[in-house]
Amino acid sequence: MRTKKMSGKKKAKRNRRYNRLAMLGISFVVCMLMVVLLVQGVNLRKKITDNDNKQQTLAQQIEDEGKRTQDIEQLQEYMQSDEYIEKAAKEKIGLVKDNEIVFKEMD
Repeated sequence: MRTKKMSGKKKAKRNRRYNRLAMLGISFVVCMLMVVLLVQGVNLRKKITDNDNKQQTLAQQIEDEGKRTQDIEQLQEYMQSDEYIEKAAKEKIGLVKDNEIVFKEMD
């Protein structure tokens, strides 16, 4: 059995059709890749913005905790002073010095 050979014009027409389909397919794939990259880029920008905001919040918290630590250290120093001990003794257990006069309120 003999196979038919295509003429040059038919073969060229067929090749052009396949070339067009191939170009359309490649164009579609490239467009899809661009869309995917665009979406990923938007998501990454959002994550970067969120992380920057989080970093600023954490930096502020670190600064606040540093101030709080200083306040605690100052309070600790004050609580070890004679002035604090004397004040606490007067307020909590009512101790007075020998030469002090105590006034009490009447109800």
